[in-house]
Amino acid sequence: MNKRQKAIVIEFIAVMAVTAIAIAAMINFKDWVNRSEAMRAMEQLGQIVLRYRQAHRAVPPKSYIDNVKENLQGWVRLGDLQYRALWIGPESGPEEILAYTEKNYPSSLLGDGFVVLRLDGRVEYLPEYEFKSLLAGQQSPAEIEMLKQ
Repeated sequence: MNKRQKAIVIEFIAVMAVTAIAIAAMINFKDWVNRSEAMRAMEQLGQIVLRYRQAHRAVPPKSYIDNVKENLQGWVRLGDLQYRALWIGPESGPEEILAYTEKNYPSSLLGDGFVVLRLDGRVEYLPEYEFKSLLAGQQSPAEIEMLKQ
């Protein structure tokens, strides 16, 4: 192989490496944007829930949430929203999980986890293992049985 051929091969390898890195970065950026949009939509939902609670002294029913969620910016990023109002009672504390949605990123550097709305309106992203142990401590046997069906 002469010098020119070697230079072409090296340039080709460099271009391929840069392209692969750029593709991986774009996939991870897309996942980051999806998670950010889901968290923003959940924050908006949290504000709606807090206003409802101030006006009615109770959490809104699932039908109310179903009606307002489509008006949230980025609501499609929420995916399969699980709303736990049925299991929230007057004794529930601000740490109680009110709503959550699972976010799976099969090809990302971002770990899988859940976007969580707490009863006090806080929104956070929890890793899967942390979320499942927290939720298990808050679920009643009746809620667990209903989810199995």
